[in-house]
Amino acid sequence: MALTPSQRPTREWPRFFVAIFLVGIVVYPFYQHFASDSGESWLYWPPERWAKLLLGPEQIACYACFVWGVLIFMGRYRESHRQRWAFKMDLLPTEEGARILQEDARPLQRRLDQQLTRHGPFILANMIRAGLSKLALSRSSEDVRETIRTQAEVDLGRLVASMATLNYLAWAIPAIGFFGTVRGLAGSMTLAGRGAEQLREATSHLTVAFDCTLVALGLSLIVMFLIHTLQRSEESLVLDCQQYCLEHLVNRMYEPEVAGQFSHGDEMLNGGLIAGRLTERAS
Repeated sequence: MALTPSQRPTREWPRFFVAIFLVGIVVYPFYQHFASDSGESWLYWPPERWAKLLLGPEQIACYACFVWGVLIFMGRYRESHRQRWAFKMDLLPTEEGARILQEDARPLQRRLDQQLTRHGPFILANMIRAGLSKLALSRSSEDVRETIRTQAEVDLGRLVASMATLNYLAWAIPAIGFFGTVRGLAGSMTLAGRGAEQLREATSHLTVAFDCTLVALGLSLIVMFLIHTLQRSEESLVLDCQQYCLEHLVNRMYEPEVAGQFSHGDEMLNGGLIAGRLTERAS
């Protein structure tokens, strides 16, 4: 069941490519004009230099953490997409004009449990089950709405707590890079203190001391983008589940007390109009 959209899509990726194009057409002429042809660019590095940049012990540790984080991201992102299959399932009546009574709560719960037995757990199903359980005890739509909001906060908190390992990896990768940089600086200072003949080797060692940090920061940028993408996907999922419950459960509840109040108010209004007309005729 499609949800009612509340805003237009942002279209971030088309804007990203437009930004790259605009920056490129501005920067490229300046680069062609001011760039030197001395051959010191990283494009002309020998294979040995690339090996020192990419294949140090700290870099390998960063690669292991990065791959671990990517595997966690892929599993959670796939689970986030699986959760959206719940919107296509027959969990609640979605026909136009359908109403949900208090007596319908238990049958809907049994149908919901049958769906979950075949397809697995869903965040949307947890919210619906909590709302139906409250509906079976109370006819108030405000109580059901508050129960659904509480269940949404619980599910969102569980998602945030399960991000602990991925957040740790995003912090650990640059930390490993800094560790390699400190180790390289310590080694170069040690060589420099042995005498003038070791000074050249120390300088060469110093040129690659920051390679670990360079690789680690590059990998950290990718991991942080993946974390941002995953958090947005999961938060949007919880919000869409709340909107689904609002549209197809809370707004479809039939409250006899409220209906009786409106009927009593209509009778009083009609009675007042009739009494007024009789008074006018008598005068």
